[in-house]
Formats: sequence, C-alpha cells, structure tokens
Amino acid sequence: MGTPLLWLIFNLFVLATIALDLGVFHRRPHKMKTREALIWTFIWIGLSIAFGLGVIRFSGEQCGLEFFTGYVIEKALSVDNLFLFLVIFRAFAVDEKIQHRLLEWGIVGALMMRGAMIAAGAGLIERFSWVLYLFGAFLVFTGLHMLLAKKAEMHPEENRISRFARKYLRVTKEYEGSKFFVRNGGKLFATPLFVALLIVEITDITLAVDSIPAIFGITRDPFIVYTSNVFAILGLRAMYFLLAGVLGRLRYLTAGLSFVLTFIGAKMIAEPWVHISVEISLGIVAGILLVALASSLLVGAKAKA
Repeated sequence: MGTPLLWLIFNLFVLATIALDLGVFHRRPHKMKTREALIWTFIWIGLSIAFGLGVIRFSGEQCGLEFFTGYVIEKALSVDNLFLFLVIFRAFAVDEKIQHRLLEWGIVGALMMRGAMIAAGAGLIERFSWVLYLFGAFLVFTGLHMLLAKKAEMHPEENRISRFARKYLRVTKEYEGSKFFVRNGGKLFATPLFVALLIVEITDITLAVDSIPAIFGITRDPFIVYTSNVFAILGLRAMYFLLAGVLGRLRYLTAGLSFVLTFIGAKMIAEPWVHISVEISLGIVAGILLVALASSLLVGAKAKA
C-alpha cells in the first residue's frame, strides 16, 4: 500500500517527532517521572491507533489488521527487551537524568537500521519466496530457544564491543553530562555514554533479527512492516520509564513471547497447506500475551501477599 508519497510523508513525520522530542520537549536533561512517562506512552499508543484506523479507512480492514497485529508483536518484543536496556544502564551507571536522551539517540539508530533490514528482507522475499520458510524455521528455533535456554547473567560493560571501544578509542574516565564526545587537549575523546550507546545499538540489531521476520509472517507489505515497527519503537523510551520498576515482575512475558514466535514461525511454514487469517492470528497473539502478563502480575501479587 505504500506509495512514494506515503513513504515521504511518514518519514517526514518521524523526523519531525524526533526533532521536537530532542530539541524542544527534552532539551534539558532530567529524570523522566512516572506521570510524564505515562502521558507520553498514551500519546504514542493513541497515535498508533489513529494511524491503524487511518489504514483501515483508506486501505481496507485487512491492511489495518495486519498493522495492528505487527504493532502488538513488536511492542511486546520491545517490552521484553527493555530489561536489557535496564541492565545496560545499571552496568554503565548512566545517570537517570540522561537515560532518556541515550534512549532517544538509540531509537534514531534503530530506525535507520531497521529500515535497511526491512528493505533487505522485502527484497529477498520478492526475489526468493522460499526465504519465508527460512524465516519461519528461524522463528520456531528462536521461540523454543527462548523457552528452554537458561538465562545467563549479563555483563554488558565486559562484552566485546565495550572492550573494543575502550581499546581503540580514547574514552574519558568520567561522564561529561549528556555529551557523547568531548575535546581535551586538542584531541577528541569519546565518553562512557557513547560506549553505552554502542551497546544499545548493537543490542537492538540482535533484537530486530527476531521481530522483523515475525512481522513478515503477518504481512508482505513493506510499508506495514516498517510503520508498525516505527510506531512500536517511537514509544519505547516512554514505556521504559513507565515499566522500569515492574520489569522484574514480568517473569512469564518471555515464555509468552516464545509461544508467539513459535506460532508465527509455524504459520509461515504451514502457509501453503493451512491458511490462518490475520484476525485469528491477532486473537491468538493477543491472547497469549494477555495470559503471560496476567500470570506474571498474579504471581507477583501472591508473592507480595
């Protein structure tokens, strides 16, 4: 459904929102409080719903349902990935006042990388239709691995990217506010905040490897894949500050996501023989996630009692 004009208008909208966010609403570093995070979360969800309704109005119910299904999958995967960002911030001792700025620049990089990955995926599918079966098999494997693999303790400050940056870049020992680079003695130095940004970007690439094939399992329209990804990512920063205090309680979300990825992967593999409509797919995905969230909150409430 994406005409060149629609692609242009949508990307201009994205650039405008990022410019307003960085240059106006969050120009000064500050700790984002729960009320502010809640307001921005509702704003982004509202914009996403309005866009989806617009898709239904101008492109039909099928395209609209594909957008909402892709959005729900991407948003759920994003929530699970917020825990990784929490670990990164703690490992690098990132001040709460500049965490939102780091996330915003991380989102800018994520949008660029995901756009390139979606374009590559759409090109592969158009040229080699059998790639969908590879995507499906990969999602089944990923889902089972998420469910069965034991979670190891993460130390992002000791990984290869961090060691590489500190070995080959001049890195200051202390943070310099919200700056990624500073000049000292005529030489350019990276700050620990830039190293943390590198870790965030690399982490997002690995996460996109799961989420993008999953949405291609719902729709083959690159515009729907891209816009559902973008709307989910743009609201990610506010959702982080809203959920940071309860992320540890969502113990069954990963299990729920593993079932979602396995279902989407199996759907892609079985497509030639068994057709599952978008309406049924959306219902199954939403049902699995609601059960996972409800179970997590109920278990957490019992533990407190």
